[in-house]
Amino acid sequence: MPGKDIQVRCRTCSCCRCCSVPHPRGIAGAPAQRWVPAQSSRRRFCNAASPLACRVQRESERERERTRERERVRHLLDTMPAPDMDSCRPDLEDEDGDEDEEFVDILQERRESSDLSHALRAFNPVPYRGSTACSTRDLNTAVLESHYLRYIAKEIAMETGASVDEVKEEARGILNEMSHNLQLGFIRLMGFMLSKVFKRLFQNIYVNLEGLNRLKQAFQEFPVILMPNHRSYVDFLVISFILFTYDLPIPVIAAGVPLAGMKMIGEILRRSGAFFIRRAIGSDKLYWAVLSEYVKTIIRTGFAPVEFYVEGLRSRTLKSLTPKLGMMQMVLEPFFKGEVYDITLVPISISYDRVLEESLLAHELLGFPKPKETTRGLLKASKVLQEDYGSMHVHFGRALSVRRLSQGSINRSHYNLTPRDLPQKPSADMQACVSQLAHLVVRAQERGSILGPWSLMACVLIQNPVDTLTEQGVAWDQLTENTLWLRTLALGFGARLNWPGQIPPLDVMSSSINQHHSVVRRRGGHLLLVEEAGLPGKQPISSEEGVAWRAAAVLMVASYRNQALHVFVRPALLAVAMETTKSTQRDELFAFFGFLQDIFSNEFIFIPGQSTGDFEEACSLLEKRRAVHSGPQEIKELEAGLRTTSFLRALLRPFIDSYQVVFSHLLEEGVNTFPEKHFLPAVRSVAIRRILSGELHSYEALSSDTQKNALSVLLRLEAVTKFRTVEQSRFRVNRSAVRRIGDVLSGKIPLGTLKTPPDARL
Repeated sequence: MPGKDIQVRCRTCSCCRCCSVPHPRGIAGAPAQRWVPAQSSRRRFCNAASPLACRVQRESERERERTRERERVRHLLDTMPAPDMDSCRPDLEDEDGDEDEEFVDILQERRESSDLSHALRAFNPVPYRGSTACSTRDLNTAVLESHYLRYIAKEIAMETGASVDEVKEEARGILNEMSHNLQLGFIRLMGFMLSKVFKRLFQNIYVNLEGLNRLKQAFQEFPVILMPNHRSYVDFLVISFILFTYDLPIPVIAAGVPLAGMKMIGEILRRSGAFFIRRAIGSDKLYWAVLSEYVKTIIRTGFAPVEFYVEGLRSRTLKSLTPKLGMMQMVLEPFFKGEVYDITLVPISISYDRVLEESLLAHELLGFPKPKETTRGLLKASKVLQEDYGSMHVHFGRALSVRRLSQGSINRSHYNLTPRDLPQKPSADMQACVSQLAHLVVRAQERGSILGPWSLMACVLIQNPVDTLTEQGVAWDQLTENTLWLRTLALGFGARLNWPGQIPPLDVMSSSINQHHSVVRRRGGHLLLVEEAGLPGKQPISSEEGVAWRAAAVLMVASYRNQALHVFVRPALLAVAMETTKSTQRDELFAFFGFLQDIFSNEFIFIPGQSTGDFEEACSLLEKRRAVHSGPQEIKELEAGLRTTSFLRALLRPFIDSYQVVFSHLLEEGVNTFPEKHFLPAVRSVAIRRILSGELHSYEALSSDTQKNALSVLLRLEAVTKFRTVEQSRFRVNRSAVRRIGDVLSGKIPLGTLKTPPDARL
C-alpha cells in the first residue's frame, strides 16, 4: 500500500487569523498555508480594525466554529455506515483503507472552553447490547461464587491441607487487591485533571474520526478488547480521556500492581477503571485462577470494555515487543468455550513526537534501576510540565472479529466434552490461534503508527560514528538531504508520515531539533549529540563510566529510529541476505531471509507462518525502488539502488553487532555455565572493553533488552539450556552450536552447515 503524508486539521492557534504569526509553541500549531517565519513573537493585528474589535470578531468566529465542529463530529459519528465485520482479513492488507483518514485535534476545544464544564457535562455512552446491569460489588461476588473458583479452591485445599474456607478467604484478599472500582465521579475528576495536564504537555492530540465511528459500532455489537501499544505511562490515561470526550464506554484497564501502592493516585486510578496485576505471578495457582475468572466474568457480562497491553510491558526501546500470550488467552477463552458469540479486538496505535520518559528508558537499558512508582516521585517529576512534547497521534484501527479470524483454524468442540466451569488446558491449535491473533494485533498497531520528522532524522543520525556525532557533528545540509531522501523512501515503503506539507522542510526539521534539545543541538552548520553529564555533582571516574554516559544519548536517538524500523525491516533483511550469502539464487536468499527472521524474531514482529509473504513483500518493495531485479530463479542487486540497500543494511548493523558480542562472550574460556544474574553485567563489560579498544562501534550493544533477546534466541535454538539449582537459575552453553550460529550470521559458513536450520516459528 502506498505511503501517506497524514494531513491533520489544526485550529488551535491562538494568534490572529488575519496575520501570519506562527504558533508560539512550534510548527504543529501554525495556521495552515499562511505560515512564514516571524521576526518577533509578539502578536500582530490587522490594520483594518482596532485590536479590541479584532479580538471581539475572533472570539465570535471561534464560538461559531466550535459549534459547527461539534455538530459535524456528532453527525459523522451518528451517520457514517457501520464497518463490515466480515471484511476483517488475517493479512490486514487493507488495514488503513484506500483513502487518507482525517485526524481531529481533541485539545482544540479544551483550549478554548471550560475544562470544568467538559468534565461535568452529561455522559451517556451506549453500552454493549448483551451486557447485564451489575455493580462492581456484584461483579466481585460473581467471581468469588463462580463454579470455576470453587473447584480450584477445593483442589488447592486438598494439595495444601488448608480448609476450603481459608483458600476462599485468600482468594477474596487477592480479588480486593486486584479489582477496579469504576465510578463516574472519578472519571469526571480524571477528565478535568487530564485536560489540564495534556494541554501543558502536548501541542495537539490527534484522533482519527473513522476509527472512533468504527469503535462506537463495535461497542454495541460484541465484547470489545482495546489493545494499545505501550510506550509511556500516558498511554492508558489518554485512551480513557478520548473515550470520555466522545461519550464512549470507559474501559477497565490492566495495570501493574505497583501503581496501586501510590498514595491517593492508586485509589484514583482504581476508581477510574484500573485493575491491578502482579508482575511476577509465577506458579501461584490461586492467583491465576482469580485473575482469569475476573477477566472472563467482565467479558461474559459485558460489564465494560477491557483494555490491556498485548506486549505486556512498556517498550523501553520504543519498538514493538513480542506479544505476551497469558492475558490474551484469558480474554479469548469465553469465545473458545462458546460463552460469547464473538469478541472484537481493536488495535490502537499511539505515536509520540517525544516520549516523556525518554531519558529514564535509556538509563534502564544501561542497567540503572527503575525508580519505584510513588506519589512523591510523581510530584518530583512535575518539571516535565515545563517541556514541549509536541503532538500525539492516536489511531483506532479496524475492529478484528475473533470469530472471523479463527474460522477454520481451531476446533472448539472438545470444550463440549467437559463442563465449562472446569479448568481445561488449551489445545495446540488454540495456542497457535492465540499467538496468531496477538501477532496480527501488534502488526496492525505498527501499520497504524504515524512517524514524525524526528524519527526519520534519527535513522540518518544513528548511522554516523558516535565520535563524529559528539565532536564535529553532522553537516546540516547533508542531514537535510539524507532525511528528505529517506522521506521519499519511507513513503514508497508504505509509511504514514506526519510531515507538514505547507511548511519548508528546513523549518520542519529545525522545529524537531528544538523539540529534542536534550538529545541534539546545533552548532554552526552542524548537528551534535548532547552527551550525558552524569549524576549531579559527579564526574566520570573511569573511561568505562564515560562510555555508559555517552551511550545514554545514543540509545535515546536509537529509540526514535526504532519507531520507524517496522517500515524497513523486511527489505532490510533481504538486503543483508544478499550481502552475506553473496548469492543471487532466490531459494538461497529465501532460506537466509528465514534464518534472519528467526534470529531477530524477538527484535521485530513477524506473523507466524507468513515468512513467504514477508519475503515477497521485501522483493516487491526493493524492486519498486529499482534496487533489485526479481526473477523466478534469481534476485540481482542493481547499481541504481545501492544507496537504498546500503542504508537498509546499516539499519540492521547495530543488532547484528550486538548479537555477535553476546555470542563472543559465551565462547570465552570458562563460560560453560553461568548464573542468570551474572549474564547482563558480563556482556556489558565485554561491550565496553570492545568500544574502548575500537573493535566495536555500536553503543547499542550496551542495551540490556538486546542482550536478553540474543540469549532468548539461543535458548529457543537449544544452543543454551537453562536449569535450576537449589540457589538460582543457571545456563549451560553449547559452544559449538553458538559458534555455528554466529558464523552463519556473519557469513563465514553457509546456512546448510547448521545441523538443524532454525525454522522454529516461521
